Amino acid sequence: MRALTEEQRAALKTLVAGARFELIPLKSAFEKARALPPASSVTVTASPSHGIEATFDLCEQVASLGHDVTPHLSAHMIRNRAHLRDLLARAAGSGLRAAFVVGGDARDKGDFHDGLMLLRAIHEEGNPFEEIGVPAYPEGHPDIAEDVLVRALQDKQALAHHMSTQMCFNPGAVTAWVSRMRAEGITLPVHIGTPGVAEITKLMTIAARIGVADSARYLKKNRSMIGHLMKRGSFGPDAFLEALAPTLADPVADVRGLHVFTFNQVEATAAWQSRMLGELDVLPSAR
Repeated sequence: MRALTEEQRAALKTLVAGARFELIPLKSAFEKARALPPASSVTVTASPSHGIEATFDLCEQVASLGHDVTPHLSAHMIRNRAHLRDLLARAAGSGLRAAFVVGGDARDKGDFHDGLMLLRAIHEEGNPFEEIGVPAYPEGHPDIAEDVLVRALQDKQALAHHMSTQMCFNPGAVTAWVSRMRAEGITLPVHIGTPGVAEITKLMTIAARIGVADSARYLKKNRSMIGHLMKRGSFGPDAFLEALAPTLADPVADVRGLHVFTFNQVEATAAWQSRMLGELDVLPSAR
């Protein structure tokens, strides 16, 4: 682990300790969620193949274990206003206090064509959430132009509370993107998105699918991104987060959270969190 200033180490430790674990609503997800640390922050994705109700089912199950759970609300998976009202009522009845609002990967079959449209509808329906997050793309989006992404964030920031970045392995790309967003007048706090512990081949496949090929190439060239104390061929966020430490400690960047894509590898990711916190406790500061 590289030498960090006291401010950088404190910022990194706070982020890792408060990490939010992302789950995918697959059949085995609830059993795997039992490996979460006590009273964790958790988010559950919306899967087009399983439907938005599966997201809420898993949210309610995981919340029963004592965790603070956030559902993803995918605009393309919500049929109409009546469907949205049902989901908002279910969230309020289940004690779900936050939401992550996305456009989504599903084919556009309903009345809400993008995340901004859904955000506006949620507020018009009386918004039951204390916090709403929206996605952000440090390396761009495969189907949306950069100027459109910037304009969308500018429009969303009056309706949201933070932005979470898409999976990325290149700390320089994240730092440069944060600077660009601040220059564009986007003031939403940032949650950094990173994979937890995952096989490199799996990450490469996902990176190609979601359009972060530049980051995948960066990972291939920078073997220091491979997690130490992990099985050969696995990624761990250590080096990525350490390289971001100056940005994490920069008050202008305003990084307030860590969004960990677990790919349902919860036990390994929770073990990584515990180990890294232990190392940060004994890490000497740079002088």
